[in-house]
Amino acid sequence: MRILLVEDERELADTLRHGLSAEGYQVDLAADGREGLWKARIGEYAVIILDLMLPFLNGYRVCAQLRRDGVATPILVLTAKDGEWDQAEALDTGADDYLAKPFSYPVLLARLRALQRRAGSLCGPLLAVGDLTLDLAARTCRRAGHAITLTPREFVILELLARHPGRTVPKDEFLHHAWPDDADDPNLVEARISALRRKIDTPFGRRTLQTVRGHGYRLIDDRSGHG
Repeated sequence: MRILLVEDERELADTLRHGLSAEGYQVDLAADGREGLWKARIGEYAVIILDLMLPFLNGYRVCAQLRRDGVATPILVLTAKDGEWDQAEALDTGADDYLAKPFSYPVLLARLRALQRRAGSLCGPLLAVGDLTLDLAARTCRRAGHAITLTPREFVILELLARHPGRTVPKDEFLHHAWPDDADDPNLVEARISALRRKIDTPFGRRTLQTVRGHGYRLIDDRSGHG
């Protein structure tokens, strides 16, 4: 899941990016309102986290412009402006939720999950490769009806494969999405791929997660007559 974080406090932005990355999110940063507006227009994000007090273009204007442009991505306002009129204005300009600083990190994660579920109820974000399915809103995995427990990074890796079934995904692409802060160690990918195989293939006698030597990995439907 990709999140756009529009926040000009660099220390807070870095802390949030690190924490959300550990939860399996891919986080893009924007340090001012103009950059945030541009990235939100061209990128595909599950949620936008938006500060209100931003250089060049404040969060109210960013939110209002995105809605005028037809960008329907859920927006969570995260700001030190906690007055009731501030909240009302943010929601009236198109924000979906509002969280005042200082905030509880578990509450922030719960708000993000709620926004994803809300968006998911509208678009039904399910990925399926054969009898393996991923629910992107609930962040759950099932094979032939059986629940499979994945870590956040395992989910990110499997999501990337499931979005491109049959396509070979190179190791650096996994690193970019799942380890944005450690994007130079391919051993991280190999270890997670091995763990994924033990969860999604081995217990079911399957061979859907394949290694393409010298190139990367791919996910296929290995059932008879498929793939």
